[in-house]
Amino acid sequence: QVQLAESGGGSVQAGGSLRLSCAGSRFISTNRCVAWFRQAPGKEREGVAGIYTRTTGTYYADSVKGRFTISQDNTKNTVYLQMSSLKPEDTAMYYCAADLSYLSFSRCPNLRKADFDYWGQGTQVTVSS
Repeated sequence: QVQLAESGGGSVQAGGSLRLSCAGSRFISTNRCVAWFRQAPGKEREGVAGIYTRTTGTYYADSVKGRFTISQDNTKNTVYLQMSSLKPEDTAMYYCAADLSYLSFSRCPNLRKADFDYWGQGTQVTVSS
């Protein structure tokens, strides 16, 4: 069992930056896929970025490539999402999720929500124009 807690959300103007944090109750330091998802009102939850913690391989949705960076700090059991050049369309609730399956290495690049069993409560990001 893993508990995840997000923090770092807030309100920012377009073009600004935010860093989200996902702290795990245990971890996350080896052989796991940890990802960030987001859900805007009336829309499906979508994968934004993922990291396979053993290899630190990273994966991104096309909509955030070049603007968002996912990273990990094993000493703190924490995964970060650095968001830059934010746009109003980035406004959403952001969730951290973990895939602890032995299949996580092959599944991680897909950023498919059905593959993730553990979820945090979310943190709101609002970008104004």
